[in-house]
Amino acid sequence: MFKLFEYNWQVRNDWFAWCEKLPEEELHKTRVGGVGSIYLTLLHIIEVEKNWIHDVNREPIPEFKQENFKTLAQLIELSESIKPATLAVLEAYNSERDYEIVSCPESDGTHSIYTFGEILRHLIAHEIHHIGQISVWAREIGETPVTANLIRRGLFK
Repeated sequence: MFKLFEYNWQVRNDWFAWCEKLPEEELHKTRVGGVGSIYLTLLHIIEVEKNWIHDVNREPIPEFKQENFKTLAQLIELSESIKPATLAVLEAYNSERDYEIVSCPESDGTHSIYTFGEILRHLIAHEIHHIGQISVWAREIGETPVTANLIRRGLFK
C-alpha cells in the first residue's frame, strides 16, 4: 500500500515540476472534465487525500477555503503539509485493518460507512484517475505529459 502512495507522490511532484514550466494562464485555464483546470484538479487531489485521512483518523475535517490557494508554491506547500498525517496512517496499516469500519460524517449530518482498506485504495485510484485527466490536457496543449509509468521509479529496489 505504501509503495502506491509513494508512487502517487512521485508523480504528483513530477507534475508540480512540469507545471512550473507552464504559462500561468494554462495552469488556470478552464478545461472540459475534471474539476475544471490543471491547477484545480491538483488542488482537488490534495484536498481529497487530506479529508479522507482526517476521516480515517476520526478527526473533524478542517474548513478548507479554495481561495486561500492561488499559486503553485502554495499548492506544493499544502501537498507537503498533509504527507506526515498520511504517512502515519500508512505506517499503522496492515491487512488486518482492511475491514475496519470508518464512519465518515457527511455535510447533511448523516454518516457514510466505509472500510479502512476501501478508503486507502480509493485514495490511490482517485489520484491516478485525475492524473490521467491532466495527461490528456497536457497533450491538448501540445505538451508531453509526465510519465505515469510505475517501472523505473526506484520504488521496489
